[in-house]
Amino acid sequence: MIRRTILRAGVTLAAAPLARAIAAPAPAQSAAEGVPRWTKEQGAPIADDHYGAPSPFESHVVRRPRDKLLFDTSGSVFTPLQHLDGIITPNGLHYIRSHAGTPAIDPDQHRLMVHGMVDRPLSFSMEDLMRFPSVSAIHFLECSGNTGLYKQSNIKPDYTVQDTHGLLSCAEWTGVRLSDVLAEAGVQPGATWMLAEGADACAMTRSIPVAKAMDDAILAYSQNGERLRPEQGYPLRLLLPGYEGNTNIKWLRRLKLGPVPFETREETSKYTDLEPDGKALQFNFVMRVKSVITRPSPGLQLKQTGFHEITGLAWSGNGRVTRVEVSADGGASWTDAALQGPVLP
Repeated sequence: MIRRTILRAGVTLAAAPLARAIAAPAPAQSAAEGVPRWTKEQGAPIADDHYGAPSPFESHVVRRPRDKLLFDTSGSVFTPLQHLDGIITPNGLHYIRSHAGTPAIDPDQHRLMVHGMVDRPLSFSMEDLMRFPSVSAIHFLECSGNTGLYKQSNIKPDYTVQDTHGLLSCAEWTGVRLSDVLAEAGVQPGATWMLAEGADACAMTRSIPVAKAMDDAILAYSQNGERLRPEQGYPLRLLLPGYEGNTNIKWLRRLKLGPVPFETREETSKYTDLEPDGKALQFNFVMRVKSVITRPSPGLQLKQTGFHEITGLAWSGNGRVTRVEVSADGGASWTDAALQGPVLP
């Protein structure tokens, strides 16, 4: 269990209402006073609304980059956690982390190769993969660089939760169990590592323990009930629950089984943890427990006086959140918060 200045959590993702109170409502007006125009006229036509969009009154709820973290084809775009309700992130607000832009992949031409230490090297089309039994599960994704500003002691007064914690999102993912696909190829004894490679221009690659691949890994093709968005790996991505975001390879095109880690560019030149003695720790996959208050938070205005509900998020790659505590006196004392279900493993 860890302490934050305001919030601490046990040990993905749980919305935590920390105080329950309702501000006093305004006095009721008579029905004859101030009848709004939208109750007296027809609304906008629906024939051309082929894909729904948010209300124009919610136009402020958008993903935003930080200038120093966005380049022409690589960079990060942050989820507006402070404006979201519940734990599910809408597809259009899911954070983005790309290394070489977003490829436009024709799903009919896309193939997933499985080779290396397998009995039967195979190449799967998307249609082939969709013939496997499907599974759906709610999991968070978090970039390994999320909350990195705290390590740099670089929190500016105008930073919001979106700036500090916005490389975190949660969705319901649908796809097939990776273990089923690997069983079709036949994993050979001694194959303890798997290379996962993306089809983007940088050929993003990471070494993954086969034990994880055979446990809860998913080859995902849908997110929140629709096919993956291009920036989320369309038509196929690897989903490794609880693992740092960069291992969840997008635009997945190749899986190679072997006896040792593959020591790829991405896991030697970056995505390592620098230790105090100057050595780098590799293959530290699991996201540690974190928590944050989302409302009220910096940048938000409370329009009414009185009591307000404090809400936040607590998550971990190590397991189910079991307890959340809140402090109103800078950490001198702590009180249990109410966990709002579902509290997921």
